Amino acid sequence: MTYQAASTRYDDLPIRRVGHTGLQLPVVSLGLWRNFGDEAPFARSRQVVLDAFDHGVFSFDLANNYGPSKGSAERTFGQIMQRDLAPYRDELVITTKAGYPAWPGPYGAFGSRKTLVSSLDRSLKQMHLDYVDLYYSHRPDPNIDLQETAQALDLLVRQGKALYVGISNYDRDQTAEMVGYFNDMHTPFTVNQVSYNMLHHDAEDTGLIDYLGQNNAGLVAYGPLAEGLLTQRYLDGIPADFPIHRTNKYLLAHGTEAVVAQLNALNAIAEKRDQTLAQMALAWLLRSQTVTSVIIGTTSIDHLHANLAAAKKLEFSSDEVNAIKAILG
Repeated sequence: MTYQAASTRYDDLPIRRVGHTGLQLPVVSLGLWRNFGDEAPFARSRQVVLDAFDHGVFSFDLANNYGPSKGSAERTFGQIMQRDLAPYRDELVITTKAGYPAWPGPYGAFGSRKTLVSSLDRSLKQMHLDYVDLYYSHRPDPNIDLQETAQALDLLVRQGKALYVGISNYDRDQTAEMVGYFNDMHTPFTVNQVSYNMLHHDAEDTGLIDYLGQNNAGLVAYGPLAEGLLTQRYLDGIPADFPIHRTNKYLLAHGTEAVVAQLNALNAIAEKRDQTLAQMALAWLLRSQTVTSVIIGTTSIDHLHANLAAAKKLEFSSDEVNAIKAILG
């Protein structure tokens, strides 16, 4: 059956602009990091992607190493593009990244000119695209001058292979260095994508969010639910084998009791707001207009709809803000 997007797809989910740039994103994006590659049933992946688009999610976040088999998430998305989404290409914001290991040899990772150019060529073929809307350097390369990475991203924009560029996992100082290069080259830099959630708030503490806002850029948050930790599933305890992301590992370094206590205190506030803990956790990040979008990675239609419902209540009272900050420390 031929797919036809819902006519109501732009009715409910807020859209935010990145600074004064032309890039606009839904406040919730769909990430294909896990469970959308070659080990996932294609029918389920297709269903989630199309349902997300039907409900206002027009931003899809990928990378050259997503799978779990490297590149398989891009190939899955490419099949959906060919089969269903090609007529809607001009509505979509499709992003990908390069920087983590994606193929053997010295050019399979990090941020050299050769790596970034080769990787985007691969990604475009796998997704059956002429260009991506946003191309990221997935992590800073400690072995080269960051100016080479910036120049490579600029080149790809000028070649028409990417409309905007971004960086991911860059700290405030590294971001400032890259912004300087981009400004000199007049490159359309738009966002830094970083790990950010209620329990892991370095983006706030280090001033990164403020810096981005002051420099006509935005922040896109990945891991906004800390791999599901910020849900009601763990109010009674966190299992020892909980698959925490490397950026959040310190949260459990000294045991889980303190984190469980935080989760329960936060859940009590969420209940008073008539939200689930997950919905409040997403809304909390979006209270700053500089946070342009949060990336969710669900493969469940029910969970997708529940997460999108967070956008119905993004405001926090001053009492709620104070109470939550006291819990988070």
